[in-house]
Amino acid sequence: MYVLLYTILAGLALLPLFLYLRNPYLMQDLRYTLTCIAVGLRINRIKRSKPFYSMLDCFLHKVKKHPNKQFIVFEKSSYTYRDVDRQSNKLARALSQHASVNEGDTVALFMGNEPMYVFIWLALAKLGCTAALLNYNIRSKSLLHCFTCCGTNVLLALRGAIEEVLPTLREQNVSVFVLGEEEEEECVTEGLNTLSSSRIQQASDQPLDPQLRSKVTLKSPALYIYTSGTTGLPKAAVITHERLYLASSMQAISGVASDDVIYIYLPLYHTAGFMMGLTGAIERGNTVVLRRKFSASNFWDDCRKHKVTVIQYIGEIMRYLCNSPKKDNDRHHKVRLALGNGLRADTWSEFLQRFGDIRVCECYGATEGNVGFINYIGKVGAIGKEHFLHKASFSYALIQYDTEREEPVKDSRGFCIKVPKGETGLLVAKINAQAPFSGYANNQQQTDRKKLRDVFVKGDLYFNSGDLLRIDHEGFVYFMDRIGDTFRSEMLNTMCCPVL
Repeated sequence: MYVLLYTILAGLALLPLFLYLRNPYLMQDLRYTLTCIAVGLRINRIKRSKPFYSMLDCFLHKVKKHPNKQFIVFEKSSYTYRDVDRQSNKLARALSQHASVNEGDTVALFMGNEPMYVFIWLALAKLGCTAALLNYNIRSKSLLHCFTCCGTNVLLALRGAIEEVLPTLREQNVSVFVLGEEEEEECVTEGLNTLSSSRIQQASDQPLDPQLRSKVTLKSPALYIYTSGTTGLPKAAVITHERLYLASSMQAISGVASDDVIYIYLPLYHTAGFMMGLTGAIERGNTVVLRRKFSASNFWDDCRKHKVTVIQYIGEIMRYLCNSPKKDNDRHHKVRLALGNGLRADTWSEFLQRFGDIRVCECYGATEGNVGFINYIGKVGAIGKEHFLHKASFSYALIQYDTEREEPVKDSRGFCIKVPKGETGLLVAKINAQAPFSGYANNQQQTDRKKLRDVFVKGDLYFNSGDLLRIDHEGFVYFMDRIGDTFRSEMLNTMCCPVL
């Protein structure tokens, strides 16, 4: 009897060791599982909620919860959640009265990182509008294309960047407003209007009637974000309110809390800065330290000054930081977590060795895509890790791809062939209600090019990521190459030019 009891107790004592030997990432997997379940349950509640609960509603909830908490810190200014709410109320009324902006309109934003950008987006959301986030580095033909492809009828911009396309905009009956100039400085250029600071400040800061956005649904477009134009003009990816909420959950999944301070210097016109950064911060209810653009020489000083705990990155940013002159206080900071993508293994290791014990959470995904991965383990070099919940939620596969003929390899029946573990293949993800692909605004040809039909069975439909990946036997995912397009360079070139 006692022998049996001791045997059972010994077995139970050895069970954790046995499980660890079978899966050395057991505890990380368990924590990630619990986090994903919690996030998934919250998102499902949001999807079922009536009336529709948008990211704007999430922001308004945070305003009520902690109105006096710092939301945005920018240069020498600081704005609480209540401050931002009231400023966006003023802007919404000014836009409605002076720019005739109403529910259903698409309004383009053409400006850099500053608090006004956030105020305007929230104001547009309160009016039931869709915001088209234009890359403020582009000009001429590309700018005009980005503006027109999503059916925008109002452009909000800063002076000096849009004069050369004004004649065409006037022909299309587009209203162009320059922001922030005072009455005595109002524009005299034909086709330009002014939305002055005095007009904005004269407007009421009281809450707007939710009926102004009553027609907005989960499937309504919240944003248009422009993807790579390296093989042609940029494409406007349709970001629905559902997609916005999913992408904004990245911070929650990565372990960001409401008491964290996140440093955002990546441009707000892009997915990383806006959805993973700004709206992710709103979802968490934390504080954003906003900077106009990246500066290698000021990066760590900013982090120390504002007690930053979470930073965003793309691979080149980390390289610039590693290449900056070494200092005695390189490890003196409160940063505990780095979120981003495109980090090379050698730079990853160098960054950790120099700047200390910072958890790096590398992720993979496309702005318009319907599948993504997260390296929640922190294994150097991997862009993500497979997880059973992920497999259960999304149907994806790596398929054989002929790089010379630039097409998937087919079997004798005409279907695609999955690659074995450890081999490189093209990532494809099934398009369905749970993993939709909204495509590109007014560009059916490019939308169709991202779709693969009859992949494994007749009639199925998959999203073509355009990326060659490899998944090893432990489930870690590695980026290998891009097909039919240059590497995601628009982010590297326009987001990361180092300011020394």
